[in-house]
Amino acid sequence: MRPKNLEKEEAIRTIALKIILEEGLENLSMQKLAKAANVSPRTIYIKYENKEDLLVKLFIDEVLGVYEKAVLTDFDENADFAAGVRQIWRNIFEYFKENRQSFALMQYGKSSPLLNRAFQARNIAEGQFFVPVHRFLRSQVEADIIHDLPNQAHRALLFSPVLDLVNEYFEHLDRPKQIVTEKLVADCCEAVIKGMLK
Repeated sequence: MRPKNLEKEEAIRTIALKIILEEGLENLSMQKLAKAANVSPRTIYIKYENKEDLLVKLFIDEVLGVYEKAVLTDFDENADFAAGVRQIWRNIFEYFKENRQSFALMQYGKSSPLLNRAFQARNIAEGQFFVPVHRFLRSQVEADIIHDLPNQAHRALLFSPVLDLVNEYFEHLDRPKQIVTEKLVADCCEAVIKGMLK
């Protein structure tokens, strides 16, 4: 692909994420995207079959893969339970705090069929992402440190609270006082650790 085409594609993806953040997924159309990116709709349809194809590719390429890499930064699956969870939470909070557009698409992906379609489009099996985290949790179960629950339950207990805190962080950006501080996130993390321990 020529450099100019790569620049156009990057602009299209960046602007799509911006529209989703500012106006919501339902207000993203290929025509609106083409106008905002200063390209013809035909240019977009060369790369993407339709809006769903664009969203699937955005979700996998621009959000999920980058998010996984960020979450696993400095994470040691052989760490003790508390240290491992603290690192995961720090990574999630720091990554999304600096990547609000990705967070917006991640939230839409969780509450729509987008996530399943994205996985089907790429033949991604459940558990293919965050494998070191899954191994970490399984080893904690085998060591009798945390309760033996299905992977989905462990993921919900581990990820959902911090994602809700990220959402609150963004909600409070326009308010007089930011209540979601690094200390609050750390305190909540400790509560989750205690709640998951046997």
